[in-house]
Amino acid sequence: MSQAASDIGFFAENRIAHTASLTRNWWAVLLRGIAALLFGAIAMFMPGVTLASLVLVFGIYMLVDGVLTIVAALRAASRQERWGLLVLEGLCDLVAGAVALALPTLALLTFVVLAAGWAVVSGVLMVVAAFRHAGEHSKVWLTIGGIASIAWGVLLALFPAAGLVVMTWWLGAYALIFGASLVALAISLRTHRAPAQATA
Repeated sequence: MSQAASDIGFFAENRIAHTASLTRNWWAVLLRGIAALLFGAIAMFMPGVTLASLVLVFGIYMLVDGVLTIVAALRAASRQERWGLLVLEGLCDLVAGAVALALPTLALLTFVVLAAGWAVVSGVLMVVAAFRHAGEHSKVWLTIGGIASIAWGVLLALFPAAGLVVMTWWLGAYALIFGASLVALAISLRTHRAPAQATA
């Protein structure tokens, strides 16, 4: 077998392993999506909350999302599956949440930079995961969630002086899209779980 063929086979095996790991942890993906939807709803329908309250909600959401992501990574690691990207994303979430909760009185610009940086990093990791994912039914939702995250982060970085209400709406819209894509991904993974297990 040629080196090129061997590399292709290795890449295909990695994609299949990544897909199997996501499929087994569909419930964690669903919980992440629900948490994002709840956060998005609060941001959209309660735009008059103070910045400190918004930072508090954002920090709690980041911690919950980080813990759930690391739980999924640990489950993948216990089966000797690929877990590096999940751990990296989970750690980024935990750091963002801890900083937001520890320093709630920071200026809006600091919060904007923190939120924008997290969104871009998280979005890039999701897009990378989508390219490594073998299931076409789930790849599109990973890509949509990742692109939404990157777009929101870039917009926030370009317009840091936007009013708090506008930023809150942006944050809510992003969280709703991100959460909906994760819920759809979880449903897709759950739906295709049985056929995949039967084939295996």
